Amino acid sequence: MLFQDTEIAALEALLFVAKEPLSMTKIAEILEIPADHVPEFLQALKDRYEDPASGLVLIELEQGFRLGTKPELAGYIEVLYKQPSQILSNAALEVLSIIAYKQPITRGEIDFIRGVQSDRALATLVERGLVKDLGRKDGPGRPILYGTTEDFLIHFGLKSIQDLPPLEHTAEEEEEA
Repeated sequence: MLFQDTEIAALEALLFVAKEPLSMTKIAEILEIPADHVPEFLQALKDRYEDPASGLVLIELEQGFRLGTKPELAGYIEVLYKQPSQILSNAALEVLSIIAYKQPITRGEIDFIRGVQSDRALATLVERGLVKDLGRKDGPGRPILYGTTEDFLIHFGLKSIQDLPPLEHTAEEEEEA
């Protein structure tokens, strides 16, 4: 059991310092353990962090695992960084939802869907790290393609973009289809 405790502690340290999520394969490789032991170690950490006395949480993403802070403790972290949480405007939320469901998408396509320009809302989302440049679309002007980031997934408690709730269609949209 002592050897397993050391490996769990090592896993915790790896997740703490990793800049990117770590896959199960990468964890097994670094810890030099069989890949089928990794889920057991991850569960041990998850159980440890469920204790109300812990401020951490194990976050599972499509690309792997990472450590984060419990959302209910955000107020303390904001005090540390002296940055009050900034609420997104309705326009930014609208643009974010369009990008989440339609990605990769250009600003022009977003503007067409919304019927208004989205420059400011898009800039805000990029600045906050919820949206990123995914490259350029082939075609006239080679417009930038936008998509959501890992921070978007973490912020909304999603493992992957496939975990978004399905879109509800209005009766008007269904008549057009």
